Amino acid sequence: MDGLKLIADSGATKTEWRLVGKGSFKIATCGNKPGIACILGTGSNSCSFNGKKILLNSPGLGYILGDEGSGAYLGRKVVQHFLYGTFDAPLMKSFKEHFKTDKNEILQKVYKEPFANRYLAGFAMFLSLHRGHFIIENIIEDGLRDFFEQHLGSYPQRFTVPIHFVGSIAFYFKDKIAELCHDFGFSMGVVIKQPMEGLANYHKKH
Repeated sequence: MDGLKLIADSGATKTEWRLVGKGSFKIATCGNKPGIACILGTGSNSCSFNGKKILLNSPGLGYILGDEGSGAYLGRKVVQHFLYGTFDAPLMKSFKEHFKTDKNEILQKVYKEPFANRYLAGFAMFLSLHRGHFIIENIIEDGLRDFFEQHLGSYPQRFTVPIHFVGSIAFYFKDKIAELCHDFGFSMGVVIKQPMEGLANYHKKH
């Protein structure tokens, strides 16, 4: 359950993600070599890096307009399936037992309370509980594919440099990321859960 819980948050401390917000995640993943660095945690973001500076950034736009492939994005899909009643009976039963919530509470927290992105990201853990179910696998693959198409597709060098990932969503669903990298013809780089992990490894070598 510890691993599942991490999917519900950013997968790192606030200090670590403050570093990520300043672009240090490019060092955590690419080191001092060219590559594309991606964040897939509560939100999503990416940039291309030439080994010295950021060349291009594809912003996540936040959970309302974007954040494809993020915990909030995937969690929103889970909630939609529950509210629309498109989960099958076993998944509906599991959702109700696990989250103990209803339509009124969900709408209240999403539309009238702060930090709706974090709230929605909390539902992403449901995906890990039911890996192998075709509906769940489709949600994961479709959400990550949206990130690949919308963001990675904008980088001219996407076929010539490794693509690295950091964050809980990337870490726990790295099997799907590997499949998508293969499908898109991308070279998959490192996948780490927390940016400080990559930064520590980088500074040990430099």
